[in-house]
Amino acid sequence: MNLIIHQTFLPADDPDKSLAFYRDALGFEVRNDVGYDNMRWITVGPVGQPETSIILEPPAVDPGLSDDERRTIAELMAKGSYATIVLATPDLDGTFERVRASGADVVQEPTDQPYGVRDCAFRDPAGNMVRINQTP
Repeated sequence: MNLIIHQTFLPADDPDKSLAFYRDALGFEVRNDVGYDNMRWITVGPVGQPETSIILEPPAVDPGLSDDERRTIAELMAKGSYATIVLATPDLDGTFERVRASGADVVQEPTDQPYGVRDCAFRDPAGNMVRINQTP
């Protein structure tokens, strides 16, 4: 079996700010930007890796969600504890400096973790945790 992670979804309550973070701070390319009924779904991904994409989507738009569930999602997003993505780079320190220089919300500077990973962390404009691991 040969599987890859093709797409993942992250909530984005301000599409323009999220787009600026993923495109300008992280250097992802924009692959699609679809609007419908005052909402936007923006597909971004790493340059040179067309098989892997992140879709920035309006939060809590699933019609099966109750109003209470929508409120809970909004509260979790506001706390920054709703969604996480882990990226990786061979140049953690350089990547950290570039993302920090963009004005991104720094959660953790590059750190050697006791479990063997060197990483850093940011919050995107929607509050999603974006961790970046050092690769060999």
